[in-house]
Parts: sequence; structure tokens; C-alpha cells
Amino acid sequence: MEYVYLPRIESPADLKKIPRTELPRVAEELRDYLISVISKVGGHLASSLGAVELTLALHYTFDAPRDKIVWDVGHQAYGHKVITGRRDRLPTIRQYGGISGFPARDESPYDTFNVAHAGTAISGALGMAVARDLKGEDFHVIAVVGDAGLTTGVELEGINNLGTLQKKVLVILNDNKMSISRLGPRLLRLSKDLVESAKTKLIPGLVFEELGFNYVGPINGHSVEDLLNVLAKVKDSPRPTLLHIVTQKGKGYPHAEKLPVKFHGVTQFDVSTGAFHKAPTKAPSYTSVFGKAICDLAEKDARVVAITAAMQEGTGLDEFARRFPDRFFDVGIAEQHAVTFACGLACEGMRPVAAIYSTFLQRAYDQVIHDVCLMHAAVTFALDRAGIVGADGPTHHGLYDLAYLGALPGMVVMAPKDENELRHMLYTSPSWPSAAWSIPASKRRRNSRPRESEPPSSTRGSSSRSTRN
Repeated sequence: MEYVYLPRIESPADLKKIPRTELPRVAEELRDYLISVISKVGGHLASSLGAVELTLALHYTFDAPRDKIVWDVGHQAYGHKVITGRRDRLPTIRQYGGISGFPARDESPYDTFNVAHAGTAISGALGMAVARDLKGEDFHVIAVVGDAGLTTGVELEGINNLGTLQKKVLVILNDNKMSISRLGPRLLRLSKDLVESAKTKLIPGLVFEELGFNYVGPINGHSVEDLLNVLAKVKDSPRPTLLHIVTQKGKGYPHAEKLPVKFHGVTQFDVSTGAFHKAPTKAPSYTSVFGKAICDLAEKDARVVAITAAMQEGTGLDEFARRFPDRFFDVGIAEQHAVTFACGLACEGMRPVAAIYSTFLQRAYDQVIHDVCLMHAAVTFALDRAGIVGADGPTHHGLYDLAYLGALPGMVVMAPKDENELRHMLYTSPSWPSAAWSIPASKRRRNSRPRESEPPSSTRGSSSRSTRN
């Protein structure tokens, strides 16, 4: 595609010089540029493709960085980076010396809040709005939240407090009916109740109105004209406003539209075919070894259940979910609930394995202490992405698990040196009152064939650290 407008845009001020009628063309160019670059370097693609028109409408309507735009998680913010002066640096994204894969305050004044873990946008935006009013200043605050974000407790806490304080904040609900993994039907229905009830003819916006919000929508999130019109109407509302837009994850790239989960986070791929260029490997990942091992264990022990927090694929539980659907639980982006839920299962004799990224278990530290450790519950935590994870940066490094778990009473902390030890640890861990072990982010060493799991003579070895306080 020949870029007519994109090379001219170094800031939102340049975007505003383009005639409004030409913004759909800008959207096409931006979407094409994102696909072209990310196909070569990898990154979070589908979410950003779905937010292209919203990105343009926000920067065309508001005066960033004076007006504060807070993106929840940040997977959808690649277009925002391009429009705010980082177009030529996009090929360096998620690389050493390059730009971050998420909004980062030290990278650009347009990135008003560091994000990467879900659920922080509304609370952060509310804090900015309160500070604005206390200082007697006048600017807009906008929080952009995905529909899956409504399953996080902190997002609901933020909604409740914002409705109570009645501060001037615009919350944009980007409804693409997705999280990273598709939520289970009950959880998906729960998260949709808030938005679906607002669509009905009998009680339009009732739920959000009862929470203290003006509700507007739903509107087509891929129509720049519709977005500009509604943003002009709601931007000066003195009350909290929730604007509900409907988008398609992966919009504009057929392969991503068809397989939005697969194209959520991508490695290099062929644009024409959608085929990924996989680097040759001689060994499976630790995650895949874990996925097979937990299935083997579940075959032998009907008490074994698996829990994840909206990361079914990322934690290697795809096969388990297919083979043991009654014993698989994706609780959504709700790590605190996941841990206490696992504890309840353990109290009744089940053997729960909570597969959670190391960085995300930090969100449930109180539950690990209060619920699991103090009750000596037989909960196994399989912490994926341990250690330095590389491209996702400091928000996703699993550097702290050994320290924050090793200090807890009764917690056994282990890290496998190879795939066989991983299998042994998984086999043995249900016999401990509580156990956590880290799955490194790197590939395993191919030093031996995987053997059938058996209880080792001791979990205390060259690769493990134990605490029995």
C-alpha cells in the first residue's frame, strides 16, 4: 500500500491537519503498517488492529498529552505509539534498546500510565481526575478498557469508586467479546451482563446508570465518523460516562479476524498466508512438557484439577481442557479468585494445580498467604514464564517468585533443571501441604528422553529450594 498520510504524522497535531473525511484512509494505512511491521518483528497484533479507528478518533478529538488517555493492559496501543511520534521506531518494539510493547511513561509523554497487567485503567484514571480537581486544573481523562477487563476485581472496584465520587472521567468499553483466551460460557455471560443489560429496549443503560454513570452506546467502533460524533457529545459531560463501542479483534487482516487468539501475540509470519515462521527447535518447551505431564497425572488421579486465569494456551493447558473439561477451570482475569478457589478445592480433598504466569501470581499474594499457607492447603502452583522473559519487559519478568514464595510458612519452592525433573515435581507436589514451582521461560535442555513420572526420593536436590517454616 502507498502511504499518503501516515508519513506526515509525527504527533496528534499532524493528525488533526488531515481532513476528517480522509480519516478512513488513514485507518487503512495505519492498519497496513501495523501488519507489515509486526509480521517482521512479532508483537501483539490482533488487539491493536481492532482499536485503529478508536485510536484515531481519540487523538483527533482530545488534546493529548494534556488530556490523559489511559490504556488498560496496552495490547491495543501500538497504533497509539505510531500516531504519537514513534512510527519509525515501531520496528524496534519489544527488543533490546527499542520501544516497549506497552505504554511506558519514561518513553513518551503521551503514555500517561505504565500498564501491562489487566484491570488498572479505571483506578489510575480516577486518581488522575481527583488530582486534577484538587489542583484546580482542567483537562480530560479517558480510560480505555476491554470487555474482558470487567472480569477483574480491581476494574469493578474502580467503577464503584468512580461512580461514588462522580468525577469527570470518560470510560470507553472496547467490546470485542474476547480476552487473550476465550472465557468459559458462564464467565463470559457474567462479564457481558453489564453491557448486554444496557442494550435492552426496556432498561437501556440501567446497570451503569445505577452505578452512577451516563451510558452511551453501543456504537460501531470501526466507524471513525460515528466515533467522532459521539466523542464530541460526551467529552464535556461533568459526570462519569461509559461509552460502549463494539469492535472486532484482528479487524482488517482476514487471518487475524478468523483466528484472533492465535494472532493476539505473534512471532514473525507471512502476511499473505498467515503462516508463522517458526525457528527450528530440537526440544519442546517446558510449558508443553508440563501440559502433557498434567494430563498423564490426571489420567491416574481423578482428584487432579487444573485452574488458569484467562491463559489456557499460554500455560499449556489446551490438551487438559479438551480431555478433562469437567476438571478444567478458566476463571478469567481473576488471579485472587483463582488462588482461593483452588484452596477451597483442596479443603475438600481435590488436588488443584493453578497454572499462572509468575508475574501474575503477584496479584494474589494475600490469598497465597492467608488462604493457602495458613490453612496448609495442598495447592500446587505451576508458575509459567519464570525468570527474565525478554520481549515483554519488566512488567512480565518472573524474577520475584523465589523470594516472595520462599518466605512463606509451609511453602515448598522448586525449579526444574530439565524436563524429567519437571515431571517428577508435578507428580510429587500434591503430597506436600503447599508447593510452588517455576517453569522457565526458555526451552528445556534436550539431555534425555522424558520418562514416566515417579516420586523422586527427595525433592531437595540441586535444582530445588525448600522452606518448611
